[in-house]
Amino acid sequence: MEPQAVQIGTRSVGPDQPVYVIGEIGINHNGDLANALALVDIAADAGCDAVKFQKRDPELCVPLDQRDILRDTPWGRMTYFDYRYKVEFDVEEYDEIAAHCKDRGIDWFASPWDPNSVDFLERYEPVCYKVASASLTDHELLAALAKVGRPVILSTGMSTMDEIRTAVGELAGVPLLLMHATSTYPCPPAELNLRMIHTLADEFGVPVGYSGHETGLQTTVAAVALGACMVERHITLDRAMWGSDQAASVEPAGLARLVRDIRVVTSALGDGVKVVYESEIPVRAKLRRNVSS
Repeated sequence: MEPQAVQIGTRSVGPDQPVYVIGEIGINHNGDLANALALVDIAADAGCDAVKFQKRDPELCVPLDQRDILRDTPWGRMTYFDYRYKVEFDVEEYDEIAAHCKDRGIDWFASPWDPNSVDFLERYEPVCYKVASASLTDHELLAALAKVGRPVILSTGMSTMDEIRTAVGELAGVPLLLMHATSTYPCPPAELNLRMIHTLADEFGVPVGYSGHETGLQTTVAAVALGACMVERHITLDRAMWGSDQAASVEPAGLARLVRDIRVVTSALGDGVKVVYESEIPVRAKLRRNVSS
């Protein structure tokens, strides 16, 4: 049975629908609102359908044994706990992000990493939520999202099939989409395993997309040719910027090329029904013997 499309905002996402392209901002803004708004502009200008952020409550997400580990950051040497607060946006910043996305006509949502962050994001009535691969086994988070009932995009990197089955079961009743991913940054092509898009669609019967962490664009476009109905790539102002996700991210010019190529490939896929196109009829009449038009 072909997966049924899921409504995300004003868009229907699934087979035979335009690919839903997500620019993953994550924390590539480095805690700077101006960077975040510039990345929204880059995504909107490139033709993305949405941008995505990450939201954490450091009190819940930073393990006790990691809080006092010192880390070199753009703001100097500080504890990992202080750093996690430094890159988190609060209501004031998200109010501006929400208003700016509305002005630019682009969806926005986030990956909450804990139930408190779900409560925080609910004030914005997001079009959906994304569960990061790292959170696929976080049963408390999945329960909080199931209770809210908004569409959920579940990323499946670093997960076994049994773990995916359990998470899907915990989100029963929620409009669900899966995202194939390999959680290596950057990921070598030999570990992308793009045929998993078919495996997930066949077993779970829901729309399946692709979240890429590779360098380059061609394998992401290939995922679309294999049937990915969503595509997510990390985006950045400059891959040389400080931050763990920057090197596996796409810069503005690359993002514009990626969205362009996704749209071209989607158009080229067609419907699989063999026809003789009007543009072929003159060629057919010229090159074939004893064939009427």
